[in-house]
Amino acid sequence: MPAEVQITHVGASIRVAAVSTALYRTYRPSRLDDVVGQDHIAGPLRRALENDRIHHAYLFSGPRGCGKTSTARILARSLNCESGPTPDPCGTCRSCVELAAEGPGSIDVIELDAASHGSVEDTRLLRERAVFAPVSSRYKIYIIDEAHMISTQGFNALLKLVEEPPEHVRFIFATTEAEKVIPTIRSRTHNYSFRLVPAKVLQEHLAWICAQEGIDAEPAALALVARAGGGSVRDSLSLLGQVIAGAGPAGVTYADAVVQLGMTDSALLDDVVDALAAHDGAQLLRVIDRVIDAGHDPRRFTGDLLERLRDLIVLQNIPEAAESGLIDAAEDQIAREAAQAQAMSAAGLSRAADIVSTTLGTLKGASSPRLQLELMAARLVIPAADESPSGLRARIDQLEKAMTAGVVATPAPAPARAPTPPPKLSDVAPSTSTTKAPGKKAPAPEPEQEAPAVKAASKEMSVADFVTMWPAILDALKGYSRVAWMAFADSRPVSVSNGVLAVGVDNPGKINNARASGHDERLRHSIIDVMRADVTVDVVLVPDVVGVRGAAGGDEEPDVPSRDDATVDEATGVDLAMQELGATAIGEIEH
Repeated sequence: MPAEVQITHVGASIRVAAVSTALYRTYRPSRLDDVVGQDHIAGPLRRALENDRIHHAYLFSGPRGCGKTSTARILARSLNCESGPTPDPCGTCRSCVELAAEGPGSIDVIELDAASHGSVEDTRLLRERAVFAPVSSRYKIYIIDEAHMISTQGFNALLKLVEEPPEHVRFIFATTEAEKVIPTIRSRTHNYSFRLVPAKVLQEHLAWICAQEGIDAEPAALALVARAGGGSVRDSLSLLGQVIAGAGPAGVTYADAVVQLGMTDSALLDDVVDALAAHDGAQLLRVIDRVIDAGHDPRRFTGDLLERLRDLIVLQNIPEAAESGLIDAAEDQIAREAAQAQAMSAAGLSRAADIVSTTLGTLKGASSPRLQLELMAARLVIPAADESPSGLRARIDQLEKAMTAGVVATPAPAPARAPTPPPKLSDVAPSTSTTKAPGKKAPAPEPEQEAPAVKAASKEMSVADFVTMWPAILDALKGYSRVAWMAFADSRPVSVSNGVLAVGVDNPGKINNARASGHDERLRHSIIDVMRADVTVDVVLVPDVVGVRGAAGGDEEPDVPSRDDATVDEATGVDLAMQELGATAIGEIEH
């Protein structure tokens, strides 16, 4: 909070509010345990300090704002503490006080910015001064930030010093581009790679800071700040400070955060996804009009839309993504996104993400961002204009959804004494006219012929029966949906019990896909068509399953005549046809 100072001038007293310290400086960590989201680095450094096995040079690399420089200062504090080296500095000795976040700094801990001190002359001067002993501390420590900015000649000038430094010298290099540090320097340091902090961890840290500051903050607003921070603790704290500064009496609200950070309101993204699911181009264009009229940054909107599509793809494949931390949002938002994921097909979502990602790249420097967004909308809702494989898959998914919608509709009864259409093989779903078992010709319809009854899978229906007819069932499935046929092409019946047929597949993703896309129901219809038996299809995981294509490779025993085929060797093909099928020989036709 800003402190007040009183200034007296010519008999008048003026009260002036001092500028408050930035949150990322106020809450800069002072101990290894306080570094946010870098446990994989804090733990090893703590153990090295406890065991007094400190190396003479370190290289801290990683994205900006993730704690590299703060960790370097903590390490210097731990090394020079009067009770150290220790992972827990006392905080009261001269060195600890000087190196505290609000301290004046220590003459024995030299921080250099390589962006302005990276020349060969600077490194030669550093090399000359390094030989002098520290003034009042145990070690003379050089913290060199943005180390990748040191020139090659500068690194070469430092090489001998870094390789064999005086006993009282320690080096800590910090950089966002470790690959630009020459290999000879990297090989002489202990390397630690810092990572972006997960949004959930950042949100918890922001909530703790708000509690320390006595600021009320909505969790949705903090989630938005964490997302805008992009995994950087410093950037997130800067944004939080901005939002707090502009907050009203209600504290940090989601609406205020959206306005101040220029983020896209989730309601707009909901409207976009709903329009995509309904293939409503007019609604999608109206949403884009609202985006432009409200002054939103087109690139920010497109990037936020791409993140939403990513969340939907994750939810479609991992329904428990929120619990596992793959998606971080409020519960009501997760519920809305789960419903949106079910309303769209996997191919449609993948294609939409590709289009939005491409548009995001073209918007940089575009002279007419609105036109680019409207063209994106046209490509999103009109897959028929897209001749790419993703557009074809999107059209197939649309047709499958239309077929599924037609399957559940009950057909109207035919008028009295009207000609009866070709018989249906299924009372549950109409079969396509071209679907038939291999090698059999569909019988011609007779007047007033009734559809064959569907019988339930009874005890005499064994797994062997289904295995025998599985190729014919898959051929029938291809008539319903080629995508469904591809999903079950390598499947195999496993067991049948109480009207439930277990069908084994070799991949957990196929199970989720079959259930989410209705492919298991299409397989059930194909079984009814071929076997006149209605079963419930349960898709299960069988890692070593051998399907129809695998069986063709020789995994099954060859089909050999059984003992009751007494005349199979003696009879010719013509004789066998006349004997078993009642055929009549008419002789050969000479040409």
